[in-house]
Amino acid sequence: MATYADVTYYKETYKGTSIPDDALERALRQAERHIDTLTYNRIVGAGFERLTAFQRDIIREVCCSLADFEYENADELNCILQNYAINGVSMTFGSSWNMVCQNGVAIRRDLYEYLSQTGLCCLSLGV
Repeated sequence: MATYADVTYYKETYKGTSIPDDALERALRQAERHIDTLTYNRIVGAGFERLTAFQRDIIREVCCSLADFEYENADELNCILQNYAINGVSMTFGSSWNMVCQNGVAIRRDLYEYLSQTGLCCLSLGV
């Protein structure tokens, strides 16, 4: 099975620096699994190499960006609370103007919209 973005792609093409080497492969793999969830496993079904170059480029870019996002925000994303308030200050975890929680995956809205350009996130296509 082809990976969407490997360590070499992350470092040399994407120019990522947020994730330390010892956590990079795992972070990319987790982002890949989350992309599979967001695309209803259509990439797995079709085969990554059988997608168009346009689709592969978007998926690689989103994979790296999502890995960065999830690594940098791991504490907040792994929090079991949905709402938190103390002394008049509150936080809500879930969808907002800049975040979307789709199929149990929290992702920045701009990344989700970018991934949606592949046509693989549309539920009405059938699974």
